[in-house]
Amino acid sequence: MSDPFENAKKQLENVAKLIDINEADLAYLSSPKKVITVSIPVKMDDGSLRIFKGFRSQHNNDRGPFKGGIRYHPQVSESEIKAFSMWMSWKCSVADLPLGGGKGGIIVDPKELSESELERLSRGYIKLIYRDIGPDLDIPAPDVNTNSKIMDWFEDEYSKLVGQESLAMITGKSLGNGGSKGRTEATGRGGVYVLEQLAKRKDLKPEDTTIAVQGFGNVGYYFALLARELGFKIVAVSDSKGGIFEKQGLDIEKVMAHKKEKGKVQGFDSAKEIPGDEILEMDVDVLVPSALENAINEKNADSVKAKFVIEMANGPVTPEADEILNEKGIIVVPDVLANAGGVTVSYFEWLQNKQDKYWEEDEVNAKLEEKIVDAFNQSYEEMEKLGVDFRKAAYALAVRKVLEARD
Repeated sequence: MSDPFENAKKQLENVAKLIDINEADLAYLSSPKKVITVSIPVKMDDGSLRIFKGFRSQHNNDRGPFKGGIRYHPQVSESEIKAFSMWMSWKCSVADLPLGGGKGGIIVDPKELSESELERLSRGYIKLIYRDIGPDLDIPAPDVNTNSKIMDWFEDEYSKLVGQESLAMITGKSLGNGGSKGRTEATGRGGVYVLEQLAKRKDLKPEDTTIAVQGFGNVGYYFALLARELGFKIVAVSDSKGGIFEKQGLDIEKVMAHKKEKGKVQGFDSAKEIPGDEILEMDVDVLVPSALENAINEKNADSVKAKFVIEMANGPVTPEADEILNEKGIIVVPDVLANAGGVTVSYFEWLQNKQDKYWEEDEVNAKLEEKIVDAFNQSYEEMEKLGVDFRKAAYALAVRKVLEARD
């Protein structure tokens, strides 16, 4: 498995050559400003004590407070969290948000914990990092295996520790606790805005455009659902247990109902079952990796048949795979643009909390569309101007903006 932080640095080095960044600036951007490592003691329901390891990486705050999610996963590592914090810097910059990049994580399988154990773990994590976060310093959010309930625990614990309610210290909260309308679907919706712009640029007719979505969690589900509403044909989806294919297109809401009942997408209706990895090699127009990082790597990149890849996961294509896909003429819309919808609506939530004003969902979606379309067009024009691939263009744009904001 390739090292995520080494991948992130390699991507930055590629851009440095492209836009002539000097060595000092490259060194400055190549490592986080701060990495916090914590050991969280949690009293388990059986009375035993377990220690969980957690991280928070703060990459860059030249454009504004650090911003980024917190994930709970057995594979969380310091390298992964550092990489994601760097990618968040570029993502916020591409979307033109006044925010920098941060990321957090705890090494844990949350499915193995009871709700009370999960709450004690979450509150314990905040107790150890609360001095390093805050509404004008570092604003966490949900990520893999975390949700609005966990964000509410974080906010409650932080507010107790600082002695006053502080809704703007975190985003992705429940609606009743200062959350924003439209946040749940935001990442998938932002990806569909990207799909629409790509379709316009490449003359793709929705009804003739086949799409395969790898990963059927929140992001993959909403991407598939909203793309289908626009007339695109979702012919395959997969989750961690396997995938399904239906040539005529899948009814995404029914697939999700089946998954909720059976715990997997396989076994749905008359759809053909396929191994999960096979979805990456399907002969479709658009491939949407929306699971975990490194899904497309040097071993399988040559087998990718899609004309376009929209990265809805973070870091799903390794740098080596990127080169292979580019040589094959496959356009990859990078994660820093494709899945920026989530952080954009997180930014809107933070703004609403700061101003104590709340927007209706239509307003949130309209503002989101404006941000994503603008970011897409700027990146696309940069790609044409520099004569490079989409990722290098988006990164060039992002890195330049970050350096311009440096004190």
